[in-house]
Amino acid sequence: MTNRRTRPAPRPPEGTPPRAELARQARAVLADAVRIAHWAAGTPGPGTATPLAAHALERAATALELSPAQVRAGWDRARLAGLVELHGDTVRPGWRLRAWDRDDSAVLRGWVALFDAWSLVHPAPAGIEAGAVAEAVEAVPQVLSLLQLSAGPVTVPALLDLLGQRVAELHEERCEVPLGPGRAAPAGPAETAADEDTGRVGGRDTGPARSADLNALLLDWALEGLAAVGALTLGTGHATLTPLGNWAVWVKLEQICVAAQSPAGNIEQSAADMLLGCARLTPGPARDEYRAWLAARTVGSAVAELLAVARGEDALLRGLAFEALRVVGAPAEPEVRAVLAESSLRPYALLWLAEYEGNDPDDAQDVLSREESTWLWVDTAAAVADHGETGLLVRHLDSAVQGTVPALLDEVRAVGHPRTVQVLVALAAAHPDPALAKAVRRAAFQVHTGGA
Repeated sequence: MTNRRTRPAPRPPEGTPPRAELARQARAVLADAVRIAHWAAGTPGPGTATPLAAHALERAATALELSPAQVRAGWDRARLAGLVELHGDTVRPGWRLRAWDRDDSAVLRGWVALFDAWSLVHPAPAGIEAGAVAEAVEAVPQVLSLLQLSAGPVTVPALLDLLGQRVAELHEERCEVPLGPGRAAPAGPAETAADEDTGRVGGRDTGPARSADLNALLLDWALEGLAAVGALTLGTGHATLTPLGNWAVWVKLEQICVAAQSPAGNIEQSAADMLLGCARLTPGPARDEYRAWLAARTVGSAVAELLAVARGEDALLRGLAFEALRVVGAPAEPEVRAVLAESSLRPYALLWLAEYEGNDPDDAQDVLSREESTWLWVDTAAAVADHGETGLLVRHLDSAVQGTVPALLDEVRAVGHPRTVQVLVALAAAHPDPALAKAVRRAAFQVHTGGA
């Protein structure tokens, strides 16, 4: 049996261009989006920067010498690629846009984000039910794998056959056995006769002819969408991956292999158990473990699970959850920004956003108010008291912004952290200075009894 911890990652496809060349191609695909992002982020005044606003669309088209349709398409791509951020009615440059000219990794990550969103770039044909569209999107990775393995043009009939097989497998996995004539839900005679003639049951397509037509329509849509983001080129009756598309499929395969190589074996654990398993790891191995755990999940579900853990009572897991969210990076930004209104998460979210926006981690503390810094000090002390060593709790005093223990105790009493009493009691028990320990115990008693 292959050891999951030593399984080699796939090698880049033979003939893959150098990273710098791939980044050049990605910049070409997103050239209009970058121009529109710069224009929007550089336009002063709230509400005037969004190119899709009626009063801004024509100005953007004139300034950039693009048609209104090109402005709309480029703006959509700029948002999907993470080039811009919307803060209310104001547009700000995203970190990828700020790094666009100097950082090939930022460019490629932006293009991969666009590649992942191909079904949004090129909307599905009207009139097709959402379930059928979702099945096509779920089947596309197999289509892309065939294109990569073929290392050249693949005929549309071959791709259509694969798509149909994958959709059938999805139905089988969900135990969706097509109903035959006479097994439909109760219906009137005329409706039943019409269903038998058209291959529809209860309004759902089941007939083989209709399914083949639907699959062909959905395949055309998927290929056009992937071509629109620069992942493949379309010829007469065939499709071929571009170098960017070839590289992107390899990246996805590599992520699967990374997920199979969880260093500490926590990949199948819940977020809470995974974070606890990482608590004793040094930063490098912990980040490797976070990456493996994240690679096995969709970004949305992983971020939601980490934030759910952060809302719990364990302060250690709260801090570790935000460390894992740092590994997620840009895709977590909207969800992290959304928790700023939650007092227990606000200090962590502010620090995360400060580092995400390019501030040095040593200076990130400056974004916290005095009260937020004090709340974070208590929360961190709670984590140390629950999981750390006595000496570490005593040394934690040095990290307080107040500078003196009396000032710290005054502000700790006022901040209202739910673990204040337990933290002060643990600190009093741990501190070797009897006079200081007595002052801390007095503060704990006053908080407990509600005294001044």
